[in-house]
Amino acid sequence: MTRPHRGAGLAGSPVVPYPHGGLARHANLPPGERLRVLLVEDDEGDAFLVGELLAETNSMIELLVATSLSEARQRMTDVDCVLLDLGLPDAQGLDGLRQVLEMSSGAAVCVLTGRSDEHLGIVAVAEGAQDYLVKGQVDGVLLTRALRYAVERKRADVNARRLREVELRQAESARLERGLLPQPLMSTDQVAVHTFYRPGRHAALIGGDFFDVVQTRPDRLDLIVGDVCGHGVDEAALGVELRVAWRALVLAGVPDDEVLPALEQVLMSERRLQEIFATVATTRLDLDANRATVRLAGHPPPLLLAGGRVAPVPAPGGLLLGVRPRRSIAYDLEFDTDDWSLLMYTDGLIEGRVGAGNERLDVPGLSGLLDEPANRDVSLPDLPAWLVGRAEQINGGPLADDVAMLLVSRGGGR
Repeated sequence: MTRPHRGAGLAGSPVVPYPHGGLARHANLPPGERLRVLLVEDDEGDAFLVGELLAETNSMIELLVATSLSEARQRMTDVDCVLLDLGLPDAQGLDGLRQVLEMSSGAAVCVLTGRSDEHLGIVAVAEGAQDYLVKGQVDGVLLTRALRYAVERKRADVNARRLREVELRQAESARLERGLLPQPLMSTDQVAVHTFYRPGRHAALIGGDFFDVVQTRPDRLDLIVGDVCGHGVDEAALGVELRVAWRALVLAGVPDDEVLPALEQVLMSERRLQEIFATVATTRLDLDANRATVRLAGHPPPLLLAGGRVAPVPAPGGLLLGVRPRRSIAYDLEFDTDDWSLLMYTDGLIEGRVGAGNERLDVPGLSGLLDEPANRDVSLPDLPAWLVGRAEQINGGPLADDVAMLLVSRGGGR
């Protein structure tokens, strides 16, 4: 590098050279207006020249100097860019670069090479450095510009990588969602089934809410709605496993009282932590007898809409799956009319707040929404989305948890 003349800087103030290992005279500038650069250089003369070049151009750069890789490791905190000499006492060439890239985290890396090593600079960029500079061929303006451009390229690379990670998570979530939210396996036209699912606001990741519908005989329909505690890929994958296991158990003709205990065994063997549990509500519809059998495992009860009234099904709550194995208690529900709807849902629908206090919507509040005169004009296929909209309106914003719903209707539906 060409040694600059001592004298006034671009702003007319006297140039103050960077002390070896010290800070720039702009060190008190806000972080958004300065760069923090770590120069890793064992040659004191070259380190002095870098400081002179940056001081001459009024570069607004805070410069730290390390004379070895081990010293650089200790001074790497909050560094925007590393300016690395490829010939150090404890690291040579690309080996030193690889170590710096590993320890530099989000910092950009520029390498310094001699004229005879210019080809090495090109290889360094291929290895992951943002740029390379040839000693003796840069002035203060070029050096400052190269450092700032390197930082911006690094930020662009980091943002592109984060965007790619988000895209991959979204694609993974979409695949899991297809597993959680299957098409009902049914052929009957005696009842209509409307499904609904909406992720909560947790980083756009789906959780473990799931549902399924299976017809095993012309007069029999089985339904399930469940919720694995937590949010993320692991919980969603476990939800898919439970849904598939339930469908297999029902299609295999496993006795009713054995289905949920078998599902609990799957949960306990597949969960990653002992604290993971699930809540489940199942309903078996006997279409010819116009009756249903409801079983709950720590899940909120379905709501029955019939005769212009709304009421929770008074089935015993039961224990959460994965806490203490125990058979659920069946509740037999007789429909008094051929016009009814049964709403099964996950607790994300009823956990929203009511106003500014800590009161939750809960089951009575949901029943009140379904009893509002305004919902009489809402068609059954649109009713689940309407309910979520009203719950969010009362909550004062989006619901925090995922919401899954099954609405099965016969005749007029209410």
